[in-house]
Amino acid sequence: MVGYDPEAKCVSTAEAAAAGSASGLVTRVLISPLDVIKIRFQLQIEQLSSRNPAAKYHGIVQAVQRIFQEEGLVAFWKGHVPAQFLSVGYGAVQFMAFESLTKLVHITTSYNARDSFVHFVCGGLAACTATVAVQPVDTLRTRFAAQGEPKIYRNLRHAVVTMYQTEGPRTFYRGLTPTIIAIFPYAGLQFSFYNILQQFSEWVIPAEGKKGGNVKNLVCGSCAGIISKTLTYPFDLFKKRLQVGGFEHARAAFGQVRMYRGLLDCIRQIMREEGPGGFFKGLSPSLLKAAVSTGLVFFWYELFCSLLCALKSTDSTARKEG
Repeated sequence: MVGYDPEAKCVSTAEAAAAGSASGLVTRVLISPLDVIKIRFQLQIEQLSSRNPAAKYHGIVQAVQRIFQEEGLVAFWKGHVPAQFLSVGYGAVQFMAFESLTKLVHITTSYNARDSFVHFVCGGLAACTATVAVQPVDTLRTRFAAQGEPKIYRNLRHAVVTMYQTEGPRTFYRGLTPTIIAIFPYAGLQFSFYNILQQFSEWVIPAEGKKGGNVKNLVCGSCAGIISKTLTYPFDLFKKRLQVGGFEHARAAFGQVRMYRGLLDCIRQIMREEGPGGFFKGLSPSLLKAAVSTGLVFFWYELFCSLLCALKSTDSTARKEG
């Protein structure tokens, strides 16, 4: 049901946006702790190893324990409000654009809307559109998740006003270049591999065994998330490093801080000081998050779309009987 299906014709563009928003909202609540840990790992200059005494975080379990001891349980949902705005807005724009683009391709070209290459291109373009729309919220989310105690920003309004007054409006779009560079192949691969895995599962599983559709959607989405995240991960790290530029004073409690003049300078400094492994800091929680979040996003999106279709079908039947 992800993407335009000329045979189904069940979900409208507005309904796709609603289903995308709902799936983003539910998924965000569940994966927020993994996101916080991932961001902390990405922003740490020191090597993620217990052999490095200067490193604040060594691994996922140790990071969970330390964050809980120092900041309490609520720390795992730091930045949750802007993150929810991000998820709801991103989900709505992405799925609305994806459904519209796949429909446009199917109507105006000779390509089939269910083709994996079409899903790659349309998925990438849809994600770029959504990214530009929600980038300011993403920057806010990153800063809230990155700050320690005492907090620099008291609430969302205080953060927006402070950032605007001290750093100017462009600060809300820090890290946009690596985000756009990374999000096209990342989202494109997500949608493409999800489509490929769905088709593969239909080929492997006989028709009479297709009762666990929701579980299949979850598994296919999780696998697609792992593959796409692994292939595009370094750009996510560059984005996070650039987003906290000008925010170094709030990072002092976490260890060393760096200032980057742009994407290329960020890449050069990481390579020089942290080596090739620095490009993959936080990969473990990121892959775990990608598996869970991508699987849940597709799972909830398919489920909400099915519910909307069922409601429309029930309403249509009731009208006919009436």
